Amino acid sequence: MKRILSIFFAILAILVAMPNDIQAESANINEEILYSITVDRYNNLDHERDKQVRLDDPMAYHGGDLKGIIDKLDFFEELGYTTLVLSPIMANAPDGYHGYWIEDFYSVEEQFGTMDDLHTLIKEAHKRNIKVVMELVTNYIADSHPIAQDTAKKDWVIENKKPQTNWSKNTVKLNQNNPEVQAYLLNVANYWMDETDIDGYKLHAADQASSEFLNTLSKNIKAKDDDFYILADILDPETDITHLKENKLLDAIENYSLYNRMTEVFAEAGKPVSDIYGAWQQTDQASMIFVDNKSTERFTQTLAENGRNALTTWSLALTYMYTIPGVPVLYQGSELPMYGSGLAEAQQMVKFNSGDPDLTEFHNRISSLRNKFPVLTHGDFEMVGSDGAMSVFKRSYQDETMYIAINNDEHSRAVSISDLESGKQLRGYLGDNTVRENDKGEYKIGLARETAEVFAVENDTGYNWLFIGFIIGVFLLFIIAVIILSRKQKQRKSK
Repeated sequence: MKRILSIFFAILAILVAMPNDIQAESANINEEILYSITVDRYNNLDHERDKQVRLDDPMAYHGGDLKGIIDKLDFFEELGYTTLVLSPIMANAPDGYHGYWIEDFYSVEEQFGTMDDLHTLIKEAHKRNIKVVMELVTNYIADSHPIAQDTAKKDWVIENKKPQTNWSKNTVKLNQNNPEVQAYLLNVANYWMDETDIDGYKLHAADQASSEFLNTLSKNIKAKDDDFYILADILDPETDITHLKENKLLDAIENYSLYNRMTEVFAEAGKPVSDIYGAWQQTDQASMIFVDNKSTERFTQTLAENGRNALTTWSLALTYMYTIPGVPVLYQGSELPMYGSGLAEAQQMVKFNSGDPDLTEFHNRISSLRNKFPVLTHGDFEMVGSDGAMSVFKRSYQDETMYIAINNDEHSRAVSISDLESGKQLRGYLGDNTVRENDKGEYKIGLARETAEVFAVENDTGYNWLFIGFIIGVFLLFIIAVIILSRKQKQRKSK
């Protein structure tokens, strides 16, 4: 009986599978899915390097290392992450687990591993078509760095007047207007590009950097490698980042406006998805789209405090993040998901054994969908209708059109599409929904509460009666087989 069931469902899986190998011709930042890793707080595999580890101290090393990341590369590939963004890995002062207390820009922090480990990580990642981006610190050094101790270089550093964070209290700020400092930092950037096969830099606290220096640095990087990614990290969301938006060599900038609006909307059922669209319209450059990072409260914690289900809410948020223009960024552990309200909890080691298989599977599905259809990474984007807290968005690219429907409402909602020509149908890829034209010439998309769907536009070929007949035949054969087996079993018992 079990064997018959297995064969039956295998046949169904083959029949409904519809492969589509469409890929964009060349990769760019809009095609990436970024996975952000705080190296010390990810995975401890090399226990010989645990000299500074103190698990009971949230401000000390907890043991994550480069080998621990290498060990999870197959997992990243399975979930569709295309780029790893590593926290700073340069040699740091004691307890510099975050990577911002740099004492030597030209060596790997021994707590994380060796240069060979980094080479291995990059090589193995590239085998899986995964890029590796390193966070580059250009604004600060540890107050124990030789530069900070050199009286002959006192004009290399300036007073740090910005509010102190948990990591900045032991730092001094570099004077990026000093030509010698600029030359030094350019040399650092060149060194890691020459020494390794990394694919990009995330510039830490780019909003605090000198505009002139950033222009010089980005021109230098792109001159060496035009395909090398330059991402801009934002330290203070209230800072004016006009100078970053004007720098067209930056591939993507962290978007805190979208972060604020997305977390507000998706953390509470009933809030209109259309509210996020207004924040998106203010975006004039490629954005890094996220709902949490190492400095914020975990998104799962926020939604849980509002009584929302993690799988349901993450499915809505991921659908939005993965289908709007921009670059989705997932912070480590989001795929499990992980909780945490304070800094210590938000930056705790990843708990790999605490995952929700259904959420992990959804990460896989939505990333596969994004990678499958170029329209979801390159297309135009517009909102075509809303009903309550449900909205429908349209993306178009070349000859391809897709619709994204997200219902964040506490009730079922429906939105009618009237800009689609007659004779088409909408095929859903998340819930296998199909929408056909009604007698008014409209396509009415209805969704149950707190669900989402991504539709491709196809020609309406009507019902496939041959296929349906075949399925019915399979069912009949299955039933007949069950009856025959049951009779034989009764006959054996009677004997």
